[in-house]
Amino acid sequence: MSVRCGIVGLPNVGKSTIFNAITRAGAQSANYPFCTIEPNVGRVDVPDERLDRIAAIVHPQRVVHAYTEFVDIAGLVEGASKGEGLGNKFLSHIRETQAIAHVVRCFEDENVVHVRGQVRPLDDIRIINLELILADLESLEKQLDRLMKKARSGEKEAKGLVELGERLQKHLEQESPARTLELDDDAARLAQQFHLVTMRPVLYVMNVDEADVAAGNALTAEVEQYAAGEQSLALRICGKIEEEVAVLGPEEQLEYLQSLGLAEPGLNRVIRESYALLNLMTFFTAGEQEVRAWTITKGSTAPEAAGTIHTDMERGFIRAEVTAYDDFIQAGSMQAARDAGKMRLEGKEYIMQDGDIAHFRFNV
Repeated sequence: MSVRCGIVGLPNVGKSTIFNAITRAGAQSANYPFCTIEPNVGRVDVPDERLDRIAAIVHPQRVVHAYTEFVDIAGLVEGASKGEGLGNKFLSHIRETQAIAHVVRCFEDENVVHVRGQVRPLDDIRIINLELILADLESLEKQLDRLMKKARSGEKEAKGLVELGERLQKHLEQESPARTLELDDDAARLAQQFHLVTMRPVLYVMNVDEADVAAGNALTAEVEQYAAGEQSLALRICGKIEEEVAVLGPEEQLEYLQSLGLAEPGLNRVIRESYALLNLMTFFTAGEQEVRAWTITKGSTAPEAAGTIHTDMERGFIRAEVTAYDDFIQAGSMQAARDAGKMRLEGKEYIMQDGDIAHFRFNV
């Protein structure tokens, strides 16, 4: 599976700058609202040192990274839920993503106009949240009308959905995103059927000046506190730094980042936090032809992991030959890991662990 993350934010907060830096896609960027109209999509390899270390041992013909798709979605203004600005397009594009990276401006620059005339990140957050909440309320109202007709006819599942939908409706009417409503695991799975935008997990990407990227500032402190209150994640990133880093080679990147007191590019942190938001992890396959990283949900069984490679492998699953990443590196080869008893045979009930190197046996 791949991750599709929508990058959203008010006009002139640095969305397209950050998108260009992490994807090198060349999305249009300028100092005026609605510079980005149609969404730009960039596919980015997930950086993973483990994959590189496995490949260095196996010497495959090719190495294939897992990847994340970033979608730079048009800027939003008040009234978008009613069709103002590019609202309708914005909402249709954001519904196609799994997670939201909400870029928030946390820097002052008189040469870059703010759509509301002043930099107040919490106000910016509330504007977008409110527009998405209003859109969700409209969508939920239509769905509840249909479900109530089914419930009156005696359909049991519809009755349960109506009860849950009404809980969500009351929560949204309090101007609270659906993701902040406390639900048990069963209800949370059921709520996915409503396809609410505000149910998607959010990563607040705080765009700051170079001087504030390491320690932050008063504005980032506000956003971090807000994110913690709704159990979302927040990280600081400097769009200007990421633009400069994107055109450098690996060694130059490291030297430049270290001079700024940073250990890695912002892209790495954005991807890592996106994985955390979606409860994802990575397993590997390794052979002479290919070493490859695969993305799965935490808690996936061995057959489910095999199914990400091909549905036939899940349907005809027999067993998995599994070696932990650390054991493989310590052994120095797959044969050495096997000889040392570090390769295990696992059945259908095995829960995959992050970093597992697996070979699946199947028959269809």
